[in-house]
Amino acid sequence: MLRRFVLASVLCAAFGAAHAQLPAPVAQMLAQQGLPEDALGVLVLKGDSVLLSHGADRPMQPASTMKLVTTLVSLERLGPAFRARTELRTSGQVDGSVLRGDLFLKGGADADFSGEALETMLRALRYRGISRIEGKLVLDRSLWQPARMDLGQPPFDESPEAYYNVIPDALLVNKNMLQIDLRSTAKRLQLQMQPALDRVSIGSSMTLVDADCARWEDGWKLPEAVRQQDGRIKVLLHGTFPKDCARSYSINVLDRDDYLERLFRQQWKELGGKFSGTVVAGNTPADSTLLAEHSSRLLPELVRDTNKPSDNLLARTLFLSLGSLAPEGAATSAVPTVEGETSFARADAAVRAWMRAQRIDDAGFVIENGSGLSRLERITPQQMAYLLQAGLRSPWMPEFLASMPIAGIDGTLRRRLQGSPAAGRARLKTGTLRNVVALAGYVPDANGVQNVFVAMVNSEQAGNGRGRAVLDALVDWVARSGAAPGAEVLPAPAMPVLPEAAAAGR
Repeated sequence: MLRRFVLASVLCAAFGAAHAQLPAPVAQMLAQQGLPEDALGVLVLKGDSVLLSHGADRPMQPASTMKLVTTLVSLERLGPAFRARTELRTSGQVDGSVLRGDLFLKGGADADFSGEALETMLRALRYRGISRIEGKLVLDRSLWQPARMDLGQPPFDESPEAYYNVIPDALLVNKNMLQIDLRSTAKRLQLQMQPALDRVSIGSSMTLVDADCARWEDGWKLPEAVRQQDGRIKVLLHGTFPKDCARSYSINVLDRDDYLERLFRQQWKELGGKFSGTVVAGNTPADSTLLAEHSSRLLPELVRDTNKPSDNLLARTLFLSLGSLAPEGAATSAVPTVEGETSFARADAAVRAWMRAQRIDDAGFVIENGSGLSRLERITPQQMAYLLQAGLRSPWMPEFLASMPIAGIDGTLRRRLQGSPAAGRARLKTGTLRNVVALAGYVPDANGVQNVFVAMVNSEQAGNGRGRAVLDALVDWVARSGAAPGAEVLPAPAMPVLPEAAAAGR
């Protein structure tokens, strides 16, 4: 710990010194893209040495690179064997084929809870011989406080129906998404919706137009869910759609209580069950009986699916779980809870406690939801770099590294840095907002020596590829560093593609 503290002091002293001047290719790219040098914050560490530092102690918007904080702390705190769990429980008694009492669906922040999982749980009731439920269905989201964080929240942008904008809760099924299939001829638009929900239909006021099918979203307008007097709900699509076009799109427009209730009623009916009770929100009694359960995938798989495609909902789910869940077998949470304390406050405390244990100063650090989809979140390149160094020391380092996109190969980096010596070698998390472009992770140099890499551009002019061009030039410079003068540095060889994989378009 003392060595780590001394190293931190040495690095801090170096930030304002000899490494502040930007490499010529990067400075030239900044000028070419019309971006000022103070829009860029960079820290590149080669072992215990500073290779490059520029504005490294300034809190900046990280965009989705904040997911590295959430996922590494999740691995460290919850462990690689962690699984979240959804439970179906009752406080009643089974009398022949009748369940006399309430049925509780208890959420455990299970990111994999799907319609198929719910059907399997309900099928387990049928296997027990239960065909009728005489009681209420109680939806228990009490793991997180407030239980419905989405209520009253203003939309982040103009696409609140999009998946990336879904706000999590502890009992979210199918991520609350409806998959819509749109198919048009010259005169007619056909719509299909999945999953089937009790007394929910789909309709459209869309106009068919002569337009490029590839640009169908140009005519898309915000859909809505209209509740009718008889209790039915109609999902209505608006805008225009190209003639002779077929597309599939997922939308989040139903209130999540409606979604879960109507999915339950539909599936229970299809399984031959009967239920005429009401559906309410509530808490599960401590002495209730477990009837069925579903567990999520192991945490490393969720971490990979968070970082590779940059999944905001998964990141937000993991972040909130940090303050509410503990590894299996743990007696208590590592962060004490206070009565009435929000799940956000507990998660924030868990992240800061981990940072301080790693001797990372959290001054200026702001974490709102752990995904980076935020105008408020801030982190310095220095803090992010120290976190990445901690990732290399972590016993779960292989799982952490394996979650990051590989330059030119997969995830959000699959089309970037191709032809650079970083291709196939660098593992970097991307981050993009309207005014933010960021990269953070690990970049080997020309000799294969690993560099911790953090770079962020914060500017209203960062979009339209300008900030990305600067950061790609910086990654390329790091990947070429250490080479002998005049030596050619080549990208990693292309990965072989198996015939069956190529045929499947994977």
